[in-house]
Amino acid sequence: MTTITIGQSVPDFQLSSTGDKTLSLADFKGKKLVLYFYPKDNTPGCTLEGQAFRDHIQQFDSLNATVVGVSRDSVKVHEGFKCKQNFPFDLLSDPDETLCQLFDVIKMKNMYGKQVRGIERSTFLIDENAVLIHEWRKVKVKTHIEEVLQFLQQI
Repeated sequence: MTTITIGQSVPDFQLSSTGDKTLSLADFKGKKLVLYFYPKDNTPGCTLEGQAFRDHIQQFDSLNATVVGVSRDSVKVHEGFKCKQNFPFDLLSDPDETLCQLFDVIKMKNMYGKQVRGIERSTFLIDENAVLIHEWRKVKVKTHIEEVLQFLQQI
């Protein structure tokens, strides 16, 4: 599978999701999709990022944008994380890294002095016609939500 770049149509995908669902890109037709990739459930940075999306969900809704999180964690782990944090959006499980590879978010990272393969915190904005229109890579959690909302308000 090749990597997707801005301006290209995103191929349809299907992944298991919270809520005992299988979601595909086609499920979001007619809406903007804010697809955010994060390393791991129940970790400090990922929790803060999810909480920021949660706390601004009404603004995303008012801009016709649906938020969906993606990590390699299992749906069972996602369910606990979503419930504990009261996330009003779905979390997709990508254990085979299918979607991660499409968006080229698997990177070598330093963790406690060791090189490990992991998800680079990234967000992608897909328009109503399934075209990738913007990406944020190496996301900084503190300012990220404002950046995404500001971009959505300008388009």
